[in-house]
Amino acid sequence: MSKVVEIDGSAVVNWSSFHDQFSTKMGFPAFYGRNGNAWIDCMTSVDCPEDGLSSVTVIKGATLTLQVSEASSWATRRPEVWAAFQEMTAFVNWRRIEQNEGAVLALSYYA
Repeated sequence: MSKVVEIDGSAVVNWSSFHDQFSTKMGFPAFYGRNGNAWIDCMTSVDCPEDGLSSVTVIKGATLTLQVSEASSWATRRPEVWAAFQEMTAFVNWRRIEQNEGAVLALSYYA
């Protein structure tokens, strides 16, 4: 079964607010490093609740969809953060496929 997490793209004004959004929405742990590598690690483990890297989890084989509102304003305002977000999401799925696990993240947005 899939799960959807709503991300408010209008709230992303810099890297700090990006990490605030995801830390809050995904329930990342207090030790979350607030950088790209930490984000990738937490998102890679969304189907492994025993890892303790996110309070939002899906069952093995399910997909977590990140539903981004105001995507075009985010992409216009902070194109480097928007591009990195897309690349990090793709990397999470690539890394999992390389480890013989299924892709776990999907992006949904309307530009």
